[in-house]
Amino acid sequence: MKEILEHLFSHHLLSRSQAHDVLWQISEGKFNSSQVSAFLTVFKMRSITVDELVGFRDCLHERCITIDLSEFDPVDLCGTGGDGKNTFNISTLASFVTAGAGYKVAKHGNYGVSSSCGSSNIMEFLGYKFTNKPDLLKRQIDTSGICFLHAPMFHPAMKEVAPVRKDIGVSTFFNMLGPMVNPSFPKKQMVGVFSLELQRYYKYIYEHDDINYQIVHSMDGYDEVSLTTDTKVIGPDKEYLLKPTDITSQPITQESLYGEESVAGSTRLFYSILEGQGTFEQNSVVTANAALAIQCCDPEKLFPECLALAKESLESGRAKNVLKTLLSI
Repeated sequence: MKEILEHLFSHHLLSRSQAHDVLWQISEGKFNSSQVSAFLTVFKMRSITVDELVGFRDCLHERCITIDLSEFDPVDLCGTGGDGKNTFNISTLASFVTAGAGYKVAKHGNYGVSSSCGSSNIMEFLGYKFTNKPDLLKRQIDTSGICFLHAPMFHPAMKEVAPVRKDIGVSTFFNMLGPMVNPSFPKKQMVGVFSLELQRYYKYIYEHDDINYQIVHSMDGYDEVSLTTDTKVIGPDKEYLLKPTDITSQPITQESLYGEESVAGSTRLFYSILEGQGTFEQNSVVTANAALAIQCCDPEKLFPECLALAKESLESGRAKNVLKTLLSI
């Protein structure tokens, strides 16, 4: 690691193969926490490159425990996090709304690192038991419409660095990788990213893969459709700005999207929104993100039609029933 750190501290970049190899060694536990911390910090001091990002992704792909869910052709809704906006768990809620609308979802998630509560914290608090057993996960997605893929159970490399990430307490390049390394390799992805630069990276990487994608970034920094300002949306065939007025005439403030500080509070808020007790702002943001996921699954549908399906899923209680069914399996 000393040679790698000297290389990086001298303002040199890693090649794709170098990035792959150093992460492989980290995942093997060959370096101490101080060395790993120093390595992760480098990429907070400068922008990561596409080659470095792809090299890290290659390593995680090779090392992960894969699960074949292709028979369900699921979509994943996953954000990078790291936007520092302290929102409630929008993408997780949108996942249940998407499943409630009749589309299969393979949700990739993890504990919160740079935020107080990640999707795994919510699911665990609700009583969901993480698993990497294919038969059980297939039964869950087949019966309820969704299954949850807890990252540390599928990615030994992520598990190895989890204590270091928690100690650092800020986003790292692992946040950037999260949506790219769903162990079921879904062909449909609704991805939220925290910067326009990373959005471009994702487009470059995904256009070389067989994926139907929607990559979103709100222009005021959110890694999701926030409706607080315009959202840049990049798909396989077009790029455009989704305006809040395309969805609602009522202004949405950043304050209206704040989450709770504790896991218990976050989970209560999560469940209240699924129960139909969310505010207009909360419901609008959740259904807007779910609508883009539905459009990933059904590209022929226009956005207003997808939005109507998302609203019906939430308002009818079908999204809540997806959660209840999942927890009962």
